[in-house]
Amino acid sequence: MVESLHSDGRAGIDADLVKRLIASQFPQWGRLPVSPVAVDGWDNRTYRLGDDMTVRLPTAEGYAPAVDKENRWLPVLASSLPVPVPPVLGKGAPGEGYPFSWSVRGWLDGETAGPDRIDDLSHFAAAVAEFILALQGIDPTDGPQAGAHSFHRGASPAYYDDETRRSLAVLDGRVDVQRASAVWDAALAASWQGPPLWFHGDIGSGNLLVRNGKLAAVIDFGTSGVGDPACDLVIAWTMFSGDSREAFRSTVRQDPAMWARARGWALWKALICVAEYTDTDPERAAEHRRVINEVLADHDRLG
Repeated sequence: MVESLHSDGRAGIDADLVKRLIASQFPQWGRLPVSPVAVDGWDNRTYRLGDDMTVRLPTAEGYAPAVDKENRWLPVLASSLPVPVPPVLGKGAPGEGYPFSWSVRGWLDGETAGPDRIDDLSHFAAAVAEFILALQGIDPTDGPQAGAHSFHRGASPAYYDDETRRSLAVLDGRVDVQRASAVWDAALAASWQGPPLWFHGDIGSGNLLVRNGKLAAVIDFGTSGVGDPACDLVIAWTMFSGDSREAFRSTVRQDPAMWARARGWALWKALICVAEYTDTDPERAAEHRRVINEVLADHDRLG
């Protein structure tokens, strides 16, 4: 038996556990080597299985519903998207002391996106925007409505109102609270009036794969669902700037209210991260502070 999971869900998830799970539930793959991937995530632990597959294990109970959701919907979404998404090859059951369902996926070649791996950031930004538009164009019928499974991405950012205002109070004197409050109030006022649309929920550099300098795949649909896709625009401030941000903005073609809510999503995450990391990880806090400043300037310029 592996060590039982700690409260953070990560104890006991290792290559030996994956080997035992594969051997007991997918014996046809039981002789394949298992190794950790070079860049891992927080919600899941991912391991390479042979040359062509991965195994993903949720790290905590809150992330476990994504297994069934992705297994159900990734094959549906894949045919309408301009770049590959993870192929679903199998679903594992709890076992060997591990308490959640888990998944086997096809391996997608590429490296996580970064400026040094991208030929032209403006072209890349446009490609990401085209992916978002293609996702929004997929029939949302019976899709998973935004809620706890998406950590409320796709719903109103008002879900995080208390958390945001607490962060603003903590950061008074460290960020421009008056301007930030105006951005947040504008996000709450710009309510979603359209029909529900598909959203990814975590469009960021870690979930965008690059090959030969171009967008090659999009991974990790654990926070995906159907609702308001404003959360998918946050990358405009976290990864893009200047010409690349304008290329993204002009290609993705969203209305001012959508952008107002997107600024709210970006501000919420950056505020809670600055509040958390200012004293413990100044470099990380500085990056989130940069996002706050970019969002405030964008609001001042566009309203």
